[in-house]
Amino acid sequence: MLDPKVFEEFSARLGAIIAASPVADVEKNARALLTSFFTKLDLVSREEFDIQAQVLLRTREKLKVLEERVARLESRNGAND
Repeated sequence: MLDPKVFEEFSARLGAIIAASPVADVEKNARALLTSFFTKLDLVSREEFDIQAQVLLRTREKLKVLEERVARLESRNGAND
């Protein structure tokens, strides 16, 4: 088996080489470009999506209860006519 320290040393050297090369600039520019692109898409986080899904579920439940209540009231009112 290879010593894990060999991989750590290789990773550290590779990181240093990349940091000192134009690849680091390319990566930085690519991240900035993607960040700008995603900002323009007006995306929401998964957390915000989950919160809004819960709000929608509660709203649907309340709507169902209100629809049932209106139906009962209308049936009572129709029986009285």
